[in-house]
Amino acid sequence: MASASDYMDYAIQLAKKGKGFTSPNPMVGCVIVHNNTIIGQGWHQKAGAPHAEVNAIESVQEKELLKTATLYVTLEPCSHYGRTPPCSSRIIQEGIPKVVVGCVDPNPKVAGSGILALSAAGCEVITGIREQACKELNAAFFTRQRKHRPYVILKWAASQDGFMAPLQKERETHNVFWLTAAQAQQRAHQLRAAIDVLLVGVQTVIDDDPLLNTRKWYGKSPQIAIIDPNHRIPKNARLLQHPNKVLYFTTQENPHIKGVSQIVLPFQQPVNELLAQLHQNELTTLMVEGGAKTLQYFIDANLWDKCYKFVAPKTLGAGVKAPEIQHPFTLKEVLGPDQLWSASNTD
Repeated sequence: MASASDYMDYAIQLAKKGKGFTSPNPMVGCVIVHNNTIIGQGWHQKAGAPHAEVNAIESVQEKELLKTATLYVTLEPCSHYGRTPPCSSRIIQEGIPKVVVGCVDPNPKVAGSGILALSAAGCEVITGIREQACKELNAAFFTRQRKHRPYVILKWAASQDGFMAPLQKERETHNVFWLTAAQAQQRAHQLRAAIDVLLVGVQTVIDDDPLLNTRKWYGKSPQIAIIDPNHRIPKNARLLQHPNKVLYFTTQENPHIKGVSQIVLPFQQPVNELLAQLHQNELTTLMVEGGAKTLQYFIDANLWDKCYKFVAPKTLGAGVKAPEIQHPFTLKEVLGPDQLWSASNTD
């Protein structure tokens, strides 16, 4: 017979189906159980669409069973009107007598009020089932709510001897230099598909003229952010024709480029100022892909949460040095000839 933890684990797996589509909302999964049988399930599919609890309730064919069922949900049911009505009200309306909650919602608009509403209506509420796993599921959402900034992911590829790319004079102009093989490249594009915005410095645009899309993985391409304080970006850079919204950060408006959202910042504290702007735009996850100088800005400011380092079995001898980061890395995956290492910042 399945346990409460088993049902919550299944709800977590359902929640992951919304990865990359729910921002700025969290990923949420929900399972409804009657007499040890799952009679309904659902997940939050995208921002503005019905929440997981509503989708699960709607999937139940025999609605009268709800009055003797248990609802398992990874995150506390909301209690306020946003883009959709409150889920706690719908649960109460259906007469569901027992709700098992993975973790409390850190959003100040909820923050325990959903649980209180359910309890006040006579519903038995159990909390803390697979709590840590449910929090990890929405690490980006929790970061945005508590730190008022996006969840920051750093990502780069390096050779075994610690270089990101050869010296510029040894590279073909505007030709992307690939350290890693196909499997690692595909994994990197999978990471892109799960984030809101991808950031590069202008030197990366000048050197590589990249596309920064998800062409090697099924999924949406993220928005693009470019740091260019001194208007060095080429007028014909491919990123300026990116199909998604481009955020161009500079010190004064650039009259030579059109069709992008220009954001003028003083660049006194570039990382803090940039993150504040992204937070204001309701962007929950940021991935910084380059170059080395831009990545080091975030490391030095200690404003990052997760780091992914792809290591290729190559030696370059000289070139662009990879960023330096004083955190332990663990081997996450082996991708053909390459390895993916990860580090977490718990400061």
